[in-house]
Amino acid sequence: MLLIIGYVIVLVSVLGGFMVAGGNPILLLHISEFIVIGGVAIGLLVIASPATVVKQIIADIIASLKGGGPSANDYMDLLKLLYEIFMLGRRNGLIALDEHVTSPEESSMFNKYPSVLKDHHRINFLRNALRPIIDGKIKPDQLQDLLTSELDTMEAEAHKSIDIINLVGDSLPGIGIVAAVLGIINTMASIAEGPEAVGEKVAAALTGTFLGVLLAYGFVNPLGKRIAFMHHSEHAYFETMSKAISGFARGLAPIMAVEIARRSLESEVKPEADELEKTLKGLNSSGG
Repeated sequence: MLLIIGYVIVLVSVLGGFMVAGGNPILLLHISEFIVIGGVAIGLLVIASPATVVKQIIADIIASLKGGGPSANDYMDLLKLLYEIFMLGRRNGLIALDEHVTSPEESSMFNKYPSVLKDHHRINFLRNALRPIIDGKIKPDQLQDLLTSELDTMEAEAHKSIDIINLVGDSLPGIGIVAAVLGIINTMASIAEGPEAVGEKVAAALTGTFLGVLLAYGFVNPLGKRIAFMHHSEHAYFETMSKAISGFARGLAPIMAVEIARRSLESEVKPEADELEKTLKGLNSSGG
């Protein structure tokens, strides 16, 4: 939602300032310039991106429009779920976690936290992190290296769409110049039509430069930054899982493993220590 609000502010500011100066917004509507700039930008994206990255870009844009990234409630659900997992593993042995990890959609514990269960990236990372310690295939002090390696791969994959969006944004001013040059060529071929026709075509050509710069710095580059923040926020969510699970694997008490994860959170999503402790005690008293 904030992304849309920002775009509206940019448009109102540009068009409003133009109109205050006596300009007519209709003069900026030259379909030929939109076709050149939009077509070349999309073509550039397609040329530079594998199909998987194109799909990722579309998904990232949709997520950014919806205000993607985990919320404070998502983090609280995660911390509560991790605590329940750790408590079950501490009381009944790690083997007791096997049925929950194998079929999380049938687990009464996981079903209490749909923000984790319904996101396949989150639930898959959680399952993959727990599986080695349940199976006993890895030493506790080796788990962190394994999870860090997976996190690094996820971060590299996430940056692919950002790199392409930044490439398009950085290219748009040049694409606008291409559209302007085409407009000037068209203008030079129409000199015999008189000053009025020439002026109209020059205005259309200048609109190409204007659109290229505006789209780059007012829309596409800020979008790339917004998606980067969204990916950072999502990456921090997985890091929270990683720190808690590796701490539990090393023998920390469930409450301490969760506390380590809580302290790693950024302030806007970090629950207060007393609030979290009270919530976790409530899980114990309810038999969670």
